[in-house]
Amino acid sequence: MDELQYTLLSDGPADKALMPVLNWLLQQHVPNLPIQSRWADLRRLRQPPRQLYERILKSIELFPCDLLFIHRDAETASPEERRDEIEQAAIDAGIDNDVFAVICVVPVRMTEAWLLFDVAAIREAAGNPNGTVPIYLPDLSTIEGLANPKKMLNKVLLTATELGTYRKKRFDTSRAVQRVPEYIDDFSTLRRLPAFAALEKEVKKKVESKGWNS
Repeated sequence: MDELQYTLLSDGPADKALMPVLNWLLQQHVPNLPIQSRWADLRRLRQPPRQLYERILKSIELFPCDLLFIHRDAETASPEERRDEIEQAAIDAGIDNDVFAVICVVPVRMTEAWLLFDVAAIREAAGNPNGTVPIYLPDLSTIEGLANPKKMLNKVLLTATELGTYRKKRFDTSRAVQRVPEYIDDFSTLRRLPAFAALEKEVKKKVESKGWNS
């Protein structure tokens, strides 16, 4: 194998922000192979598939890969329920895990929770790296319990811009959220979070079972 190709199938476009996180994780456990990543954007298809198993099949068809990350935010369900849902959809899609690697990505609540730990990255993403306004982030131990991390991250990004009221209304928070992980070089801090630790454990297990780390 000359490189490891993976595809991310996510809930929505905002969750593309997971890709730098997944790149970092794979680089930790597959240091000897280049990582080629693609996001399965199915929105522009004439008839986008609705059911998760259909989306899995279409993602594999359009974005061939060695490893498919399937993301679902836990939101009101438990992480276990979401994983069961993903695993059942993979079965319904006829995925053979002995041949094709599938990994569930289930942040507690929402993806944005995993981006609320690096003030410098948030300032960069807000377009104001030298800003001085205080940025208050939640304690890491509480991040996975936040009711609405997306709302909090958007608010923090707007604060970090230090723009006036009118210009804040025109600020593209969605794009800024995508930029936050691009300015983070080390996601090891997230290892203290149970959901992230579970993801890394699964990545390590799959990588070793496929022999990609040798």
